[in-house]
Amino acid sequence: MTTMTSPATLPPGPTAPRAVQGVYALTQPLRGMRRLKERYGDAFTVNVPIFGNAVVISDPAEIKQLFTSGPDLVDNLEVNLGRVLGSRSMFALSGDEHKRQRKLLVPPFHGRRLATYERIVEEETVRELASWPEDKAFATLPSMMRITLNAILRAVFGAEGAEFAELRALLPPFVTLGSRLAVAPISKKGRFNPWRRFERLRREYDAIVDRLIAKARAEPKDDVLSMMLQTRYDDGSGLSREDISDQLLTLLTAGHETTATTLAWAVERLRRHPELLAELRTDDKLLDATILEVQRTRPVIDLTARQVKQDGFRLGRWTLPKGYAVLVSIALIHDDDAVFPHAATFDPHRFAGARPDLYQWIPFGGGTRRCLGAAFATMEMTVVLRTLLRDFTLVPTSAPGERWHSRGVAYAPAKGGRAVVRRRSTTGGEQ
Repeated sequence: MTTMTSPATLPPGPTAPRAVQGVYALTQPLRGMRRLKERYGDAFTVNVPIFGNAVVISDPAEIKQLFTSGPDLVDNLEVNLGRVLGSRSMFALSGDEHKRQRKLLVPPFHGRRLATYERIVEEETVRELASWPEDKAFATLPSMMRITLNAILRAVFGAEGAEFAELRALLPPFVTLGSRLAVAPISKKGRFNPWRRFERLRREYDAIVDRLIAKARAEPKDDVLSMMLQTRYDDGSGLSREDISDQLLTLLTAGHETTATTLAWAVERLRRHPELLAELRTDDKLLDATILEVQRTRPVIDLTARQVKQDGFRLGRWTLPKGYAVLVSIALIHDDDAVFPHAATFDPHRFAGARPDLYQWIPFGGGTRRCLGAAFATMEMTVVLRTLLRDFTLVPTSAPGERWHSRGVAYAPAKGGRAVVRRRSTTGGEQ
């Protein structure tokens, strides 16, 4: 892996103007990626709003090289989610500053710490599922949104009482608007535009977080916010209020809607595989494999990205100019039969007893910028599905699979992961 000043060698791609390519990307996101791969191969060059000139890759070796390249070669995009999550968000930080903050924020989301949060997730799941109707079709996505939001507010924010209620009301419209603005090339300039409303909601959010910080300083609890306040850099300094506010919003955004959407996709997939439902009743280990396979076949985020920082960066077959974005298409590598045999088939058994290669199975991104809350999200999905399958029977369906629907950043089942359920009896049989 070397850098050198040499003429660029770029993969082929469409030559339409940026605006035209942008419209195509917005209106045909996943289908468009697949068509471009069919026409140009597993790497192609695009020119789209927000990213600008970019190379899209889906070759496993090139993805691994990208994820293992140092920040002097490729690093965070100049235009990133920091514009909606804040300048101190992990999505906005680069280089040494990103590394320093990530080191502080990893411990609360790994090992035995996760076990302390499982009870909260199960409590929220049982509370929400109590409202589910029997023998009547309904969308599960709204329920999954409430479960993951409540769990994060309690386990991560340490919110309760007035702050819990206020954040529950504020955050859904706030996150939805931010998700849409993140992918829309809308300038922040101008008096009347969606950014004004977003900034007003952000001020309300910051005010609530300030109150939570004051309470956590006065009476620390067993939540992530309290740990953030106690953690220290090597020089003895701690995270600033802005750091904490932006990182809490980042953790919420990365772990709320995406996790809930994956859970809705899990319901959608399981109802169409009754033989798997039967196996899950007696095989707890298969649940882990099922979650991995849902994330492979229905990744809710399609792109993870880097930006070239040195001219003449050699990436596999290509030589890329400084400033180019490199976009990894998660869906394209997950759909590759050479990587996952019979990739179009939903088959959790492919992961039974084996962990996936994290340079090929990449729903959480990869490398030093892999999702910080991946372990927390996996724990949430495991607890929610385990509780659901323990307390309910999912009624199978022969209906076609639900289409992909863009919610801004995430791709959700178009009908919200519709389910028909029957409550299991307390004696272990079915009603």
